[in-house]
Amino acid sequence: VQLQASGGGLVQAGGSLRLSCAASGPGRIFSSKVMGWFRQAPGMEREFVASIRWGAGTTYYADSVRGRFTISRDKAMNTVYLQMDSLKPEDTAVYFCAASSRGITTPRMFEDWGQGTQVTVSS
Repeated sequence: VQLQASGGGLVQAGGSLRLSCAASGPGRIFSSKVMGWFRQAPGMEREFVASIRWGAGTTYYADSVRGRFTISRDKAMNTVYLQMDSLKPEDTAVYFCAASSRGITTPRMFEDWGQGTQVTVSS
């Protein structure tokens, strides 16, 4: 699975951004996949943000973003979205999308990664 992330940028605290992750590859692969968003701030380890089961649409969130971020997928467009509302300066990081056939929240269980997109939240 090839992944292409986009949508990052600079926003003020309290603002919103929507990240997109376009996936390509054989369609039959997607039904067994979990698609996830992770982020990595300078000097920090990569951390789980949110994930979604491609087939069933079941969603999972890190406690730090639950209630503010929403992950969704558009099967027709082969795209996963991360709607980020009420952004805080501590959300500043490079955001990555990833695909897994084995895990839900653990970065090392995700086999395919897109390039990162920078999100900067100013105070």
